[in-house]
Amino acid sequence: MLRIRPLPAFDDNYIWLLTEPPGGDAVVVDPGDEDPVLEALAVAGLRLTAVLVTHHHGDHVGGLAELRQAFPELAVIGPREPRIRALTRQVGEGDQVQPPGLSTRFSVLEVPGHTASHIAFLADGALFCGDTLFAGGCGRVFDGTFAQLSASLRRIAGLDPTTRCYCAHEYTLANLGFARWVEPENPALRARTQTAETTRAAGLPTVPSSLAEELATNPFLRTGEPGVIAAAERFAGHPLVGHAAVFTALRQWKDTKYD
Repeated sequence: MLRIRPLPAFDDNYIWLLTEPPGGDAVVVDPGDEDPVLEALAVAGLRLTAVLVTHHHGDHVGGLAELRQAFPELAVIGPREPRIRALTRQVGEGDQVQPPGLSTRFSVLEVPGHTASHIAFLADGALFCGDTLFAGGCGRVFDGTFAQLSASLRRIAGLDPTTRCYCAHEYTLANLGFARWVEPENPALRARTQTAETTRAAGLPTVPSSLAEELATNPFLRTGEPGVIAAAERFAGHPLVGHAAVFTALRQWKDTKYD
């Protein structure tokens, strides 16, 4: 059975450490910094056998060179993206990945938008979604498009609602603050905010979240809800038709007025 542990990095990143008992091998997801990984491996007596990468941004790949130096046989699996030079295997939509050291097989989903080549890894009800979906929010659009990110989020919304979403940042409280701008009367959102505040006050991570939580509280997954549409239209100043148009207005609203 897959065991998943967060390794905090930088100010608000999470690198995910994956193991299966009783083995001594480990896999990490999106190691932007090698130091938390090397420290965790040393403390637990683990050997790093593979890395899964969701996209090319430096806070997700910055530790790759050093980790490959420390573990010369390391498998580095990521998107078809020439800007990630440390990859040993490039994967895309529909590929199946069984990282060395684990018996778990991951399905690869292409989820562009935050970046044009962003992917996610899905296995055993766990989705490693990088910066596509955040707890209570989603990533900014960089070299992808708003339409791509909207479609990617709609795709994630169609997964089993029990799916656990392992995003790469502790942005939850800020994201829920914007969500309350969009849906101030949403009781599920108020309850989630209170829980997240308690969790963070205790020094604990608010991720992973369940997809069911996101569907109930994350405005970027609720672009078909009348209240969300109305809020997006008030910001845009004109009627909006379709999920992509509502999503684009929400993302631009957050980018320009909240963040």
